[in-house]
Amino acid sequence: MALMSTPSKSHGRKTITASLTPRDLMAEPTRLKGAWAAKVITLFPDAFPGVLGASLTGKALQEGKWTLDPIDLRIFGEGKHRNVDDTPYGGGAGMVLRADIVGKALDFASRGTSERAKWPVVYLSPRGKPFDQAKAAEWAQADGITLLCGRFEGVDQRVLDFYEIEEISLGDFVLTGGEIAAQAMIDATVRLLPDVLGNAASTEEESFSDGMLEHPQYTRPAEWKGLGVPEVLTSGDHGKVDIWRREQSEALTKTRRPDLWAKRKHVDR
Repeated sequence: MALMSTPSKSHGRKTITASLTPRDLMAEPTRLKGAWAAKVITLFPDAFPGVLGASLTGKALQEGKWTLDPIDLRIFGEGKHRNVDDTPYGGGAGMVLRADIVGKALDFASRGTSERAKWPVVYLSPRGKPFDQAKAAEWAQADGITLLCGRFEGVDQRVLDFYEIEEISLGDFVLTGGEIAAQAMIDATVRLLPDVLGNAASTEEESFSDGMLEHPQYTRPAEWKGLGVPEVLTSGDHGKVDIWRREQSEALTKTRRPDLWAKRKHVDR
């Protein structure tokens, strides 16, 4: 009987598959002990690391400050074509990812993880709770996360119920799959990990950190196409600058995100 190959693991831009042949461990990127980890169950493992392999998140990945393990759902499929889906009970268009197939992938992904309280398992779903900065901060405090990327018409509800999977949405729109959402959520989380950005203050002052949108930013040149920089920013008076930025944040939040402003006013009462 042929042995089923095990899912590959991505370390930075390299993909490593388990085999009986010893590997040259020196060829792998550094993996720091206790580093935050993201496991992604997907039908498109080659989509990763994608943009996560670039810029600061990519550098942090190579330095082992966090790890990324895409898990190919197709490997757990059945039959010659490794089928992972079937038609929905009750009829209707599209296909549904099978509970037994997804369950096998989740069991595989659970290897080496900590207790659920420190390792969330999330299904990326348009019907889930909206993802926000608070959720990213929550995940950054965990040991890692397992993300299940949906496809077709979704996942059999029984696997979501059995594994008590949290459903999270990137926004009120529908994507062809969860891979783009997964990368966005991982990016938002990884940048909050210690030493990834290199400047903790930058995460404290940006949009949503205090429930409001960020104030406008300016840099050189001081004059561009007849447009100048607000005088307060060149005054050298840091107290006035702080007040101006606060006022700008409040004005932008009231105008563009009245929902956020309403929540903030409710909390302030």
